[in-house]
Amino acid sequence: MKILVVDDEQIVLTSVRRLLRRRGMTDVEICDNGKDAVDKILSTDFDIVLLDVLMPEVDGLQVLDSTKPHKPHAEFIMVTAVEDVATSVRAIRLGAYDYLVKPVDPERLYMTIERAYERKGLRAGQAGSLGTQKGGAVPEEFSEIITRNPRMIELIRYTHIMARSGLPILVCGESGTGKELFARSIHRTARDDKKPFVPVNVAAIPESLFESQFLGHAAGAFTGATGEHMGYFEQADDGTLYMDEIGELPAAQQVKFLRVLEDRTITRLGENQPREVDVQIVASTNADLETACREGRFRLDLYYRINTGLIHVPPLRERAEDLPLLAEHFLAMASQRFEKAIRGYSAGAMEALSVREFPGNIRELIGVINNGVLMCDGDIIQPEHLGQPIQEAGLFSRRPCTLKEAAEEHVAYILTHNGGSLQKTAQILGISVRQVQRRLADMRESPRWAKILAQV
Repeated sequence: MKILVVDDEQIVLTSVRRLLRRRGMTDVEICDNGKDAVDKILSTDFDIVLLDVLMPEVDGLQVLDSTKPHKPHAEFIMVTAVEDVATSVRAIRLGAYDYLVKPVDPERLYMTIERAYERKGLRAGQAGSLGTQKGGAVPEEFSEIITRNPRMIELIRYTHIMARSGLPILVCGESGTGKELFARSIHRTARDDKKPFVPVNVAAIPESLFESQFLGHAAGAFTGATGEHMGYFEQADDGTLYMDEIGELPAAQQVKFLRVLEDRTITRLGENQPREVDVQIVASTNADLETACREGRFRLDLYYRINTGLIHVPPLRERAEDLPLLAEHFLAMASQRFEKAIRGYSAGAMEALSVREFPGNIRELIGVINNGVLMCDGDIIQPEHLGQPIQEAGLFSRRPCTLKEAAEEHVAYILTHNGGSLQKTAQILGISVRQVQRRLADMRESPRWAKILAQV
């Protein structure tokens, strides 16, 4: 095990190195400033980095942010004399394994290093097995997620590794990005399709019913409890419990939920005998849990517990290359559902989809396409079938873009509106046909316009 200790106090460096060597961790290097630490981490493959947060010039968070993306297999343990919720949450989001407060108990330090090293070995081993798949393709368990976006593919591979660890996973992202689809893929990886997958919308459960719904109750436990009830944890035993909108978990119930995660036992209301449960936990949220922790609305220890693996699903606007794939997929589904023989989209319709913002992400895209199929009276979806985006109701309807992009969009719109006629396009634009041809020649070099212009 190769360890780097980074701290601006020399006495701390020597003390920690001496403690670690006493436990047989002999390959320990030290560094007394953030700038040199960045160089060391980037040039050397360390297994564990013990990193002080408060350092002059380049602090620990800056070191973590600068190096973790380039050294994803190194495990970072942050150490600081000041306990600050916002800082600790940010460290975890940047990829730190744990956050310790000085003075650190030696046994706690040893245990944290050993667990971090175990996770590094687990992730490295599983990443190696994943890399043997043909062409580095997306794992079969995630095949329902349609993408060719490089960032999404890497995210899927990381999620596959974390899912096989059996540790709790937190899936973040805007509404409509497909968080439940990730959760079901994690379930197929961690457990088995034949095992129970229990989805629960936390926000939809009244606080007064939380314990009964999650832990279950015995007959006669309270007024109206005429029979025994198996709670969500028991229903998901040997399978996966998916808790959507975990940020809405009431404060009074958070400590009980944390206890179940740690003890792996539940006690039904009205009973004294605990029951063991083996459940894969996947939680999701579109809320800012960092802010919730700072404001005391969400327990920091629970955040750490469910955040063993953090998956942040990007919004649709950051997956431009996926939109044509998704549009074709959902068009086929909608055509079959509504029993219509629709072959595809016109160039103008596809352009209308490509410039739309989709604040509701994939869920909004599905709704737009469903409506388009219902409104279409032919076999090709036209722009008018797709409706007007909500954001176009105001004075400014365009997304922010350069003048060159705005000009290209306008030319493409006029051209498709006129069925590809160069003469009509030139007349409306007030330029010659020759000038239109030159503009189109420049636009064809861009992947964004090539497909559209090929159809006119």
